[in-house]
Amino acid sequence: MRYRVPKRDYEFVLREVNDIEQLTQYSGYEEVTWEMLQMITDQVAEIAEDIWFPSNQVGDRVGAKFRDGEVTLPPEFHDAVNAFRDTGLVTLFAHPEYGGMGFPTAFEVMCDEMMCATNMALATMTGLVKGAYRCIHQYGSEELKALYLPRMVKGKWSGTMCLTEAHCGTDLGLLRTKAVEQEDGSYHLNGEKIFITGGEHDLTENILHLVLARLPDAPKGVKGISLFLVPKFIPTGDGNLGERNSIRALSIEEKMGCKGSPTCVIALEEAQGWLIGEPNRGLRAMFSMMNHERLGVAMEGVGVGEVAYQNGLAYALDRLQGRDLKGARYPEQEADPLIVHPDIRRMLLRSKSLIEGMRCLAVWTGMSIDRSLKDPDEATREANGELVELLTPIVKALCTDLGCEIANDMLQVYGGHGYIREHGMEQLVRDLRIAPIWEGTNGIQALDLAGRKLPRDMGRLLRRFFHPALEFVEAHRDDPDLGEFVEPFAKGLRGLQKTSMFLAQKGLGNPHEIGAGATDYLRQFGLVALGYMWLQMLKVAFAKRGDEEFYEYKLVTGRYFFER
Repeated sequence: MRYRVPKRDYEFVLREVNDIEQLTQYSGYEEVTWEMLQMITDQVAEIAEDIWFPSNQVGDRVGAKFRDGEVTLPPEFHDAVNAFRDTGLVTLFAHPEYGGMGFPTAFEVMCDEMMCATNMALATMTGLVKGAYRCIHQYGSEELKALYLPRMVKGKWSGTMCLTEAHCGTDLGLLRTKAVEQEDGSYHLNGEKIFITGGEHDLTENILHLVLARLPDAPKGVKGISLFLVPKFIPTGDGNLGERNSIRALSIEEKMGCKGSPTCVIALEEAQGWLIGEPNRGLRAMFSMMNHERLGVAMEGVGVGEVAYQNGLAYALDRLQGRDLKGARYPEQEADPLIVHPDIRRMLLRSKSLIEGMRCLAVWTGMSIDRSLKDPDEATREANGELVELLTPIVKALCTDLGCEIANDMLQVYGGHGYIREHGMEQLVRDLRIAPIWEGTNGIQALDLAGRKLPRDMGRLLRRFFHPALEFVEAHRDDPDLGEFVEPFAKGLRGLQKTSMFLAQKGLGNPHEIGAGATDYLRQFGLVALGYMWLQMLKVAFAKRGDEEFYEYKLVTGRYFFER
């Protein structure tokens, strides 16, 4: 297999379409110049292409090894993590006061895409470090932050999320893990967790588990859940590693894919932990990082879709099979390449148009997160925060579902060779299949969109998308270049508005109507959102056509998206 970071596409979507440099006006983002971002992208790309990507098939073939409660990972995984740690890139998105560089989310999603494209199994574990960091930073005490965060930023300590138990997955109100306060203010935790990604490994010297548990007097259901920090090794006051905590891995799962990422069954037996946030408010603290985490999972769909597409295209250009329906394209050869066949081109162009639309949607969501956190105007922060709430379930579910479809289509391009391990395509299909499941299944994302976001405040959140989209339509309806795209988009937008109204009315009488229509509604919303992104990209491409061939390709791809 082969992979090259699509740097020119990154520049297009970050700089030309979304104008990421406008974030330099915000405190802490002053250094987010394109020159700086380009330099960092080159660094990350070199590590991703030369170190992470070669380790991917090793991780699948060798996998995580479990013995006597310890998990070992291939040396290539250690090399990949060390390369990131040694260049200081772990620090990109952490706060400066803890040793980070504080870079924006809009750039983070591009780095996530590179890592997911080159080694999704490893990227899941490094991504969890960022999630745990954010949760501790927002809800941890000053003492906990000072002790733990700098070591996470240096890449020495990693993190996990310990939510799921054997009898409860999405329904966390059923969890049974117990926590009892001790005289010194810490807690002793007892219980068992399953499906813990990176719950045990040898990549870092310490692992920090964020564990959901119940206090003795906690109310039933999700209102009685608290969050605790339970380290593998209990650090001393000066940050050195102390005694081994009584939290351990009982086993690791045999999985369909992502075999280089250990998925553990974890037992807590009087394990010492510290409360994060307020008692019985743990779910709120845990979900504080969900917008970022779900955006990170979305980039698994984009990243794996991208590497699958690159290899599907290369194979279609090289593999000789059959003749062009209009007659031999290359009569001097025994057969024509696969690329001459319309159905092959359909799969390739569909993949390309979806990947580029999803990438733009993810960056737009990232920009909205950054504005919701940094803009000095309260109304702007609120508006962007509400847009992020609306977009998060759409981005997570759409990108992972479409990513799986793209990987499947690219395996189809390979034909029988795609089904054979040595070509690597079947691994991409297996690895990515988990993405529509974790961080809230895509069915749950659809219920969140249709059951919560749609009816809230009489559709207030929906207006955060509809209003700017309608304004774009009115402003560009008579544009000689964009007109052919604006009209079908406006029709799709009206259709989405009608579906929203229909679902809202039906749901008032029978909530099962919402549940039954939610997944289709999310797909419809997602495709309209991709259409809006393509309008933004086409606007730039028309303005710059003639400057380089790159923009002509954008026009061709965008036209395909709208005509399909």
